[in-house]
Amino acid sequence: MIEKAKKSFQEENAILVGLVHKTQTEHHLREYLDELAFLTETAGARAKKRFYQKLPHPDSKTFIGSGKLEEIREYIVRHGDIHVAIFDDELTGSQISNIEKALGIKVIDRSDLILDIFAGRAKTAQAKAQVELAQYQYLLPRLKGMWKHLERLGGGIGTRGPGETEIETDRRIVRDKIALLRKKLEGIDKQAFTQRKERGEFIRVALVGYTNVGKSTLMNLLSKSEVFAENKLFATLDTTTRKVVLENTPFLLSDTVGFIRKLPHHLVESFKSTLDEVKESDILLHVVDISHPQFEDQMKVVKKTLQDLGCYDKPVITVFNKMDLYVANTFDEWLDEDTKARLLDELTQKWINETQGNCIFISATLKQNVHELRKILLGKVRELYHIRYPYKTIFYSEPQG
Repeated sequence: MIEKAKKSFQEENAILVGLVHKTQTEHHLREYLDELAFLTETAGARAKKRFYQKLPHPDSKTFIGSGKLEEIREYIVRHGDIHVAIFDDELTGSQISNIEKALGIKVIDRSDLILDIFAGRAKTAQAKAQVELAQYQYLLPRLKGMWKHLERLGGGIGTRGPGETEIETDRRIVRDKIALLRKKLEGIDKQAFTQRKERGEFIRVALVGYTNVGKSTLMNLLSKSEVFAENKLFATLDTTTRKVVLENTPFLLSDTVGFIRKLPHHLVESFKSTLDEVKESDILLHVVDISHPQFEDQMKVVKKTLQDLGCYDKPVITVFNKMDLYVANTFDEWLDEDTKARLLDELTQKWINETQGNCIFISATLKQNVHELRKILLGKVRELYHIRYPYKTIFYSEPQG
């Protein structure tokens, strides 16, 4: 790990910076900055102020214009307790260097922030190697612009080639580290593939969805196990798989890493092996936080990611979670029960039509409709067993009576 690349955002105050441009409206930017603030909180910092500017396209040197940059600098000087500026879009190495010179504080972008969160959440050897690989891949093209001499990871005699400059040496060190991590992950992937093969003929179900929609909470309910669940982004990095038995019918249930908008492509590439659990599943439970104001946009992000992985043609049950919060956030106290019932019926009917009936509305924390979800899931699992093993009856027996 490159020590210079490590960051700690604990107890730091941050400002958030975004840009309204031809492909990003002010409405979209406000949503993205809300999410960036949540990411900042997840990393352990506090978002104290937001800045944004309208430009046709980002400035090649400083991302934002000189006037806005000066406005931000004056705010930092005036308050004196701002430690980091976090930009909502990816910055180049030279942009980071130029902005840091102008503002006098640390500057990172959304990708770097997400990488830092992933680094803090990674627990297993596989997750740690995946995050470290993504960090090096993020750093490599930025070495020239933001270069501060890296620690001599190679160490000792023979690490520097003839005529190499320090930055060329560091580039070679980073490339060597990337190659080593890829080789390490290949070995881990082979072990994971063997483990998946050894699971035999069980039907596999995978929980997928945007980050922080309640997948781990639902996993705990369905599998009666204790999987880490927290109201923060990316609470789960490693895929957790449990054997579940419903009415004598066994299947495997996996909880996977959550998706997010503008997810760094290095992370997607690094975590593809983890997402093999999704690719090899038979049924997807797409968990949606219906209480979130942009839940439909989040659904589109998940759908696009699944399409990129080549696995959106699988049977999908859409699980609209957090209905208790949706009702609390949507309906005023004075609204009569008949009107509430009519509006809820319109909502459910809309999504029943959209999903061809393959959806359910639940509250995992209050355990509302979870029994009905189990029944729907059980029916899908048994249907697949019938198709795959038409002459076998060893997988389940019908309930008596």
